[in-house]
Amino acid sequence: MENKYCQECGAKLVIKELENEGMVPFCPVCGQFRFPMYNVAVSMIVVDEQSGKILLIQQYGRPAYILVAGYVNRGEQVEHAAVREIKEETGMNVSRVEFNRTKFFEPSNTLMCNFTAYVEDSSELKLNGEVDACQWFTPEEAKKNILPGSLAAEFLNLYLDKKEKV
Repeated sequence: MENKYCQECGAKLVIKELENEGMVPFCPVCGQFRFPMYNVAVSMIVVDEQSGKILLIQQYGRPAYILVAGYVNRGEQVEHAAVREIKEETGMNVSRVEFNRTKFFEPSNTLMCNFTAYVEDSSELKLNGEVDACQWFTPEEAKKNILPGSLAAEFLNLYLDKKEKV
């Protein structure tokens, strides 16, 4: 059981059957079922609409290239989080976003929601302190340069494979 204590009162949770849900953590003090909690984040394949190139970034002193990503704020729509994160980290304005897919990322207990985000003016690019460096790549170059075996690579490769079939 992931949640051992009630997030409201701190009482130790017990496992109890809930009709049509199975065995679910239950707080005997509050009398409420407590479903498992997890983080929600967005990652974006940032595409320059004019050149078709894809932006990959480097962060936290690591040399590997990854996608722009960030956590969703409480009450925020995931689409808005995608636009906000790109603006915060790169200074660029997003003209449109398209949902790609989700995948649960166990190491950080996070549901990752992946989007393609299109920017009309890549000259707006101005990195903030969260991003060490970035580079625009053709789709083929992006595939070769993204961190191998990462969730970012999985999202990018699925996106590019889907585009090739269209």
